[in-house]
Amino acid sequence: MNASWQRFATVTLHRSSAFPPQVQRCLSTQTEREVRIANILREKFPLASSLKVVDISGGCGAMYEIHIESSEFKGKRTVQQHQLVNQALKDEIQGMHGLRIFTDVPKH
Repeated sequence: MNASWQRFATVTLHRSSAFPPQVQRCLSTQTEREVRIANILREKFPLASSLKVVDISGGCGAMYEIHIESSEFKGKRTVQQHQLVNQALKDEIQGMHGLRIFTDVPKH
């Protein structure tokens, strides 16, 4: 990872409604919109095992990068996985200039 990624950490999702303290601290460093996007994706993909949302536009909210790993993507081609993410974020995307999406299926 390059230096610009050092302040961001992958958030491992837990089935409980409360995040452990170390994850709560991580989330507090995120922008309000990063948190909102992550919450939408958590709701849409409840089986996601990891999720990372990063404002890559320097904090102005114009462009985001999303990494999501979910068993809900199993059996779907990458383009279909990305379509699911785009559909989940259709209202949020309207205010963005760009979006990078990286999807994966858990290895276990």
